[in-house]
Amino acid sequence: MTLNARTIEGVISQARKAWHRLGVNENAAAEMAEELAADLTAAALDGKDVSAYIGGDVDSLAASWAVERGLFFPQPRLKETALAAAKGAALPALAATAFWFIGWSGALDPSYESLVTTPGGVRWEIRKSPDPGLPLMWVGWGMCALSAFFMVRRAVATRLQRLLAPAHEATVRALTIAFPLIILAGALIVGAIQFLAPYTLGDYFALILGLPAGLVGMIATVAAGSALVHHRTYRRTEAQAM
Repeated sequence: MTLNARTIEGVISQARKAWHRLGVNENAAAEMAEELAADLTAAALDGKDVSAYIGGDVDSLAASWAVERGLFFPQPRLKETALAAAKGAALPALAATAFWFIGWSGALDPSYESLVTTPGGVRWEIRKSPDPGLPLMWVGWGMCALSAFFMVRRAVATRLQRLLAPAHEATVRALTIAFPLIILAGALIVGAIQFLAPYTLGDYFALILGLPAGLVGMIATVAAGSALVHHRTYRRTEAQAM
């Protein structure tokens, strides 16, 4: 696509939005926008292609300009990564808690006990049937883990890319590899909470407080694990660049 007035205006607008997200001073952003407009206009007169001139990524170009001029210093976005991961994990964790409750409570268990009066007297009638809630719980947990994988990865990738965070692509790749371990750690923490809750709180309060505690524990584990992955990836990328 050849540079034209409309294209130049769009590139400048996108670059200024990127500088604004990076916290670049408005005066400095206006000055860089004028220089970029002049460069793009000169390129248009030479008939250059916009993708080749800006490298196909206006946000990266804007970030590199800000870094070169000392207006922006790349830093790991640990808080933003954790919040994005928590947001992505919230719905799957809530669904996993619901599946656990179905399996634990026996809400779908068709078995029953009843008192039956017959001409010969009164007797208990007991009927045992397979509980579909248990296999449903395990299948549901697998679906929740799979959906959490995609939702957390997408939320983190979108957030870091919007913030122009360094090593955001490498972070997503590393998170893809590390996510099963993060989920396993979360499951162990939730299991520990559910195991210890009856001994410390009693059966009644264990049910009332154990469920939300397990839910929060799972989400917090995913958030902390994702932030740790981003931190390690950023440090490794920074060390390779030196």
